[in-house]
Amino acid sequence: MYLKKSYNKVCKKTQLTIVRGYRENGKVKSKVIKNLGFLEDWLDQYEDPIAHFQEEVRQMNEERKSITTKLEINLQEKLEPDTSNRKNLGYAVPKTVYDKLGLYQFFQYKQRFVNTQYNLNSIFSLLIFDRFLFPSSKKHAYDTRDRYFDKFDFALEDVYRSLDFFESYSVEIQNLLAQKTKELFGRDPSLGYWDVTNYYFEIPHEDEDEVDEQGNITKKGQKKRGPSKEHRKDPIIQMGLLMDSNGIPIAYNTFSGGESEKTNMLPAIRRAKRDLEIDRIIVVADRGLNTSDNTAFLFGKNHDDMVGNDGYIYGQSVVGADKEFREWVLNSEGYVSDEETDKDGNVVIFKHKSRIHAKKIKLKKASGNRDLPYEIYQKQMVYYSEKYAKKQKADRERAIAKAMSLIANPGQYTQSTCYGAAAYVKNLRFIKGTGEIADGSILSLDLERISEEEKYDGYYAIVTSEKKMSDAEIRNKYRGLWEIEESFKIMKSEFKARPVYVKTDEHVNAHFLTCYVALVIMRVIEHLLGEKFTVKQIRESLCNYSCSYLEQGYYLFDQRDEVLDSFGRLFGWDLTQKYMPLNVIKNILSHRKE
Repeated sequence: MYLKKSYNKVCKKTQLTIVRGYRENGKVKSKVIKNLGFLEDWLDQYEDPIAHFQEEVRQMNEERKSITTKLEINLQEKLEPDTSNRKNLGYAVPKTVYDKLGLYQFFQYKQRFVNTQYNLNSIFSLLIFDRFLFPSSKKHAYDTRDRYFDKFDFALEDVYRSLDFFESYSVEIQNLLAQKTKELFGRDPSLGYWDVTNYYFEIPHEDEDEVDEQGNITKKGQKKRGPSKEHRKDPIIQMGLLMDSNGIPIAYNTFSGGESEKTNMLPAIRRAKRDLEIDRIIVVADRGLNTSDNTAFLFGKNHDDMVGNDGYIYGQSVVGADKEFREWVLNSEGYVSDEETDKDGNVVIFKHKSRIHAKKIKLKKASGNRDLPYEIYQKQMVYYSEKYAKKQKADRERAIAKAMSLIANPGQYTQSTCYGAAAYVKNLRFIKGTGEIADGSILSLDLERISEEEKYDGYYAIVTSEKKMSDAEIRNKYRGLWEIEESFKIMKSEFKARPVYVKTDEHVNAHFLTCYVALVIMRVIEHLLGEKFTVKQIRESLCNYSCSYLEQGYYLFDQRDEVLDSFGRLFGWDLTQKYMPLNVIKNILSHRKE
């Protein structure tokens, strides 16, 4: 409230009123709280009427902070066409972390070197908030930007133009986030988790490779058909993700869907070591990355005969291992019984054994030809669990039932729909292009394969370069791999990273960058809350923390839960208020404590 002085030309006197300012539909309005009459009529009562009433207004403002505000509501008032007064305040949380990670300062610096009328930080932050809370297309994020209190003043065309800049900043942003998260939580510089997933595009054709006049490929097409995690036939792009021991991503790279995921780990590891100044990395990865080339590189041997100092902890397929390894697994000699408590508090009983064993690998020369076998010594561990045996048996029985259905009704299946069952069917052939099962083949159940696999139910193996590390320590580090798998799940399900709606390589890369940044912010939030809540709980709470405009600059909130209370304690905000004035909301968004 304030004292308003207005000169009345008719009476030739100064009118005094106490006025309260407020916003309505984005416009500044005022309401007369008290009419004080004319200044001249108060001169015989007060030596300085202006000073007197200004002090009165100050006291009224102080009292207003501590007493209930009376809101006058016109019950007959109607909404104007296309009115949207509901706002989300949950985005204050990712916005606060966004700034803690230095992204606002990063874009403020970059803005100095680009000749654009639009603000890069404004666009990037909108894409992050939208991906975090209401994942959608870039256009939908732009169309619904008014749901936030921040003003996003740019055109839709500016959003697409800015994607080229974001793509060019990708490595710098990854390095920035890796450094900031290290400052916040610390980091084991020797341990990194690596895994690969892919994202499909609902397009009919693959990208063409670019070739020179001699027919050499100068640039591979990104969107290519390959082994899809969703078992789809659409073109895909693959993503490799490197995560630290805290479960926070520190680097990623994307590569063509037609390339092998097994050879694309090495460039990302090299870049992370160089940019983040990491001396040594122990890569923890699933068995799909357990190849001779990857093992040799991390072990310290490559085609230039250079010795490195990295390490690995890989899953190892028992069924797919060599004969000597399988015989060692089934040999009962050396096993010891053990038990541990799983994450649900259940006691799991298992047996295990380990050994140091020479493994023969073949190194790949720069020319592409395989060299003579090279011998490395690695630690090999095998575990047996009755619980895991029951799971494997149940999984295979479902696959066998599907295989029998396929044999009986081959016309009802295609190459993409018979996933999991095809391995148990003999003489199965598919028509190239359509994926349909070829006619004329006599299909039968592969009983020999089933019998062979049954021998190894309940067994799983881990191999590592870390020969001096204890079995328990290696097992615990390998168990952390589930967090990177969960990260992919978050990106695909919670953040809806696919299908992808942009086309050019640069825009596709910028899209994955926004998904990656949203993922890092979520992981930071989880750590700040002590991992008390799931990603789903956090997102639902922040999505629902919205408000509706009332009158006189006040907003009505209708959501409170344990998650919001935790954020209030963490950041020093009072999120328990049912009615909140705009100035308090602005303080929350500017990260100031009330």
